[in-house]
Amino acid sequence: MRSCHRSEYDLTSMDQLKLAALDAEDLQVLSAHVQDAVLLVGDIRYLPKENKAVFVMNRFVWDKDADRRTKEHERRRAALSFAQVKAMKASKLRQDSKDAVLELLAITFEADDEPSGKIRLDFAGGPSILLEVDCIETQLADLGAAWGTPNKPEHDLT
Repeated sequence: MRSCHRSEYDLTSMDQLKLAALDAEDLQVLSAHVQDAVLLVGDIRYLPKENKAVFVMNRFVWDKDADRRTKEHERRRAALSFAQVKAMKASKLRQDSKDAVLELLAITFEADDEPSGKIRLDFAGGPSILLEVDCIETQLADLGAAWGTPNKPEHDLT
């Protein structure tokens, strides 16, 4: 088992986001940045030999207002990776449908025997993925330039 360690955040560089989450509080911040990201089932990889899970997604840029001139918001291609993963389980997810689109709603952590526990990714419509981890060791990194979208995600909270 590799040891779990703390490192510092590496925040934005040239508008590209790079975040690390190493505890439950960090994971909440990271979850806010990937809320409403969309991804294909085929863009999810579990690498058991490396104890890693990787999700490639188009994240909505919540921390930036719409362009005043075009009224467009931004999305960016991003990679979300989890290290120290012992197992990955999916619920209500059609794994045979690689082109199915998922919308990520939230990422949460439930401790077992700290620092180990379960990281849960919840998607719109009910699918979820549960990662059993030795500790929280998560990274989010933008992979390229942003593109405009006129669509801003909305949630009916009633």
